[in-house]
Amino acid sequence: MRLLNRTAGRLSRHRRGPLAGLVVLLLGLVISGSLYTAFSPAQADSQPSETDQVAQGKELFLASCSFCHGQNGEGVPTVREGYQLGPSLVGVGAAAVDFQVGTGRMPMVQPGQQAPRKPPVFSDEETAALAAYVASLGPGPAIPNESDYSIEGLSEEEREEAISRGGQIFLTNCTACHNFNGAGGAMPRGGYAPSLHGVEGKYIFEALLTGPQQMPNFSNGNLSPEEKRDVIAYLDSLEDNAEYAGFTLGGLGPVSEGLFAWLLGIGGLVGAAVWIASHTTRTKKSKVNP
Repeated sequence: MRLLNRTAGRLSRHRRGPLAGLVVLLLGLVISGSLYTAFSPAQADSQPSETDQVAQGKELFLASCSFCHGQNGEGVPTVREGYQLGPSLVGVGAAAVDFQVGTGRMPMVQPGQQAPRKPPVFSDEETAALAAYVASLGPGPAIPNESDYSIEGLSEEEREEAISRGGQIFLTNCTACHNFNGAGGAMPRGGYAPSLHGVEGKYIFEALLTGPQQMPNFSNGNLSPEEKRDVIAYLDSLEDNAEYAGFTLGGLGPVSEGLFAWLLGIGGLVGAAVWIASHTTRTKKSKVNP
């Protein structure tokens, strides 16, 4: 008991010493630093700050995009009045960049009437950085989330209703250019409506939202996010439907079907009529002149 009292007295005297507070403070800092090092660095390193992402995007933009779009995304005019080598990107938003760069349409190999889809040049991380930088130039449409263009969370009945609504919207607004089954088609002045077969839902949503190249802009005021999602659901349903009608002829509708009918259908009938007529003439001549 006396030993215990002596030990307690010594500890009490040390706690009141001038170095006791400093020791406690250093011990607390060591423990806090150890806990932070153990639990937080992986998260901090895996998620760069928005400022760093914008800075990275600016470097990529200056190296790969500024020749056509200007040092600050203001666009580059040409000698011909009213035309630009590259349009202004102020206010186009991150969604436009994600669509153009993610589908490989940008950067273009050379200026042209329309940028075709090709393998992307930039990685997903670089595309996100470019989108963040362009978004910092002015407010514009953001990159959609998967919940915006997917019907995975809906029930079977709700999915069928979404596909039906999307089909009506697509047939009303899109078939003039993309054909009734999304196969695409020719456009004036050397342009074309690309095929929508196999295109990811995110890029279709972004194309509807931003109106790239000759496509009209279906903002959320014109076509709600739910209606855009329904259009994507309809296009996805076309991928799952089997073709039961024989030759699809490219899915181009009455143009290819009419051409097929004239060349093979009527052309075959004309050929058969000529053959029958010539064969009949030979038969009569052989009977008259045995």
